Amino acid sequence: FLLPAPLCLLTLLLPPLGLGVLISPAEPISQAYSLALYMQKNTSTLLQTYLQCQGSPFSDPGFSAPELQLSSLPPAAVSFKTWHALNDRERLSCAQGAFLALTQHLQLVGDDQSDLNPGSPILLAQLGAARLRAQGLLGNMAAIMTALGLPIPPEEDTLGLVPFGASAFERKCRGYVVTREYGHWTDRAVRDLALLKAKYPG
Repeated sequence: FLLPAPLCLLTLLLPPLGLGVLISPAEPISQAYSLALYMQKNTSTLLQTYLQCQGSPFSDPGFSAPELQLSSLPPAAVSFKTWHALNDRERLSCAQGAFLALTQHLQLVGDDQSDLNPGSPILLAQLGAARLRAQGLLGNMAAIMTALGLPIPPEEDTLGLVPFGASAFERKCRGYVVTREYGHWTDRAVRDLALLKAKYPG
């Protein structure tokens, strides 16, 4: 019996939990760090593919709209002083909440793009892969918290009420923010995990 490819990948990304065996946090931290580095190599490609598929003004050279935000998706930007002062629980809880939100938002963007750009299989595949990797990192973060004896925040519906009557332009803007913040949060996760990796060496 063969598992579908996405399930096989997710199985590889998610370490086994709840086996009654205490493990060093170094192992799940190393796994999460490796995945975050792999994700980081693909985030700019996803954003550029997304922008090119949306048409003007998104596909215009140098397009950037940092002022666009979503209230349902926490921004990754934070001052260095605040970031460096976070304790393990705060650092991991922020990342856990962000990648839970990104997993749900990437599903919504994938659905939007299936409707807006059904003839763009590369974009749809990249969005699906990004969502799967965000899920994997979410599982890795939970494994780290378990190893450190920290409580895992409950999963929440971060999207809330979605305006199904949103215009095509509004949905394109929403997708832009999600793919942009996916990259920013991945960059922050790499920094978070590098710090934890140094703190809990194998």
